[in-house]
Amino acid sequence: MANYPAIILAGGLGTRLRGVVDDLPKSMAPINGKPFLHYIFQYLVKQRVLEVVLSVGYKRETIQQYFGSGYLGVAVQYAIEEEPLGTGGGIKKAFELVNDFAFVLNGDTFFDVDLSVIKNFYSETSADIALALKPMRSFERYGTVQMDGERITHFEEKKFMREGLINGGVYFFNKQILQEVNQDKFSFEKDVLEKFVNQKKWCGKTFDNYFIDIGIPEDYAKAQEDFKKLFA
Repeated sequence: MANYPAIILAGGLGTRLRGVVDDLPKSMAPINGKPFLHYIFQYLVKQRVLEVVLSVGYKRETIQQYFGSGYLGVAVQYAIEEEPLGTGGGIKKAFELVNDFAFVLNGDTFFDVDLSVIKNFYSETSADIALALKPMRSFERYGTVQMDGERITHFEEKKFMREGLINGGVYFFNKQILQEVNQDKFSFEKDVLEKFVNQKKWCGKTFDNYFIDIGIPEDYAKAQEDFKKLFA
């Protein structure tokens, strides 16, 4: 059982989906008549997550009206960005509504991993942050990670790779980590993960499970077909 709340970054603009999707937050892009975020909630129910904090900003009213204070039996709270705070600022603000630990997920990607495995991996490795990693082949949309055993030693910039491990955008950690960042607007990837990779212990668990990022029209279209089977 997952036992801890999940923070979902749901404030993305979806600029690369313009022309395919109405002017909506990316997490609200419709997949077979339901918002993408609906399927993340379905997944979290299966993972036995009982509380969610949605980090929202752009057009947040559409999200708040749809999900309200509870959805599919999951309690919902909102961390509202009055101005864009970046991924790090959004997560830090959302953690104000969490006691200590939380899972953190992107609202525009779906990675079908077992959250209890990540939580246990965090404890077993004494990590400061546990990340879910996805093996990929022939790609250039994502940066990669270099490993020494279970520990992440370096984050590589985006470039064409024949194969490599990417950050799957699913994390487990304690809010204290972000208290050390003395700013409100920052990138979680650049200003936390990359900046402190040698000072802190980031550990990566590899899952060769289903992964999709709906940030480009091709993968948005792919999700329409894939989700018919995945969420049948």
